[in-house]
Amino acid sequence: MVDQTFSEAAQIVPARKLTARANTLYAALKGTFQTEPVNSLALGFDGITGDVHAGQTRRSGGREPWYPRGTEIRNERQLSIVAPDELSMIAERMGLTGLKPEWIGANLALEGVPHLSMLPAGTMLFFAGGVTLKIDGQNHPCRLAGRSVAEHSGMADREAGSLLFVKAAKRLRGLVGWVEKPGTITAGEDVSVRLPEQWIYG
Repeated sequence: MVDQTFSEAAQIVPARKLTARANTLYAALKGTFQTEPVNSLALGFDGITGDVHAGQTRRSGGREPWYPRGTEIRNERQLSIVAPDELSMIAERMGLTGLKPEWIGANLALEGVPHLSMLPAGTMLFFAGGVTLKIDGQNHPCRLAGRSVAEHSGMADREAGSLLFVKAAKRLRGLVGWVEKPGTITAGEDVSVRLPEQWIYG
């Protein structure tokens, strides 16, 4: 229920909790963004140990046009989180029989959360084993991931496939986040999803 007592200019939605499951885990341990299935993920404050996206900082790119490319900034993109049902929707839109999480560099396939990609920034994932991840926001689809999908699915025109992915995966590409409390995540682990109080600033 929306609380409008605070201000007519801001709609307040209370915090809430959901439950989920860490279906499958992946890591990029071979120097490319594409990942491969693993049974567990060892996480430190810099992300997944040995993963290509590990680090407390990263270099800015096309997603941060307000900085010169290559500027050192905080790494809020330590992990990529996707939902199997959303990947199926992307595949259907692209006319494919399927789309595997590792093709687009995912680290965690999370089950049980409707419309995963729409979870707000600040959402926290509390894993049964003690790890906590914090969501930064949506992982916007890019042509690099699209080329990987086109290649792995056998599309004849990879460039056309990469462009199609960007369109088909809009708001379905999943989320990026960072490690707030380190530890080890195991496949099949239960997850408590805590959405923060939300508002639309008007």
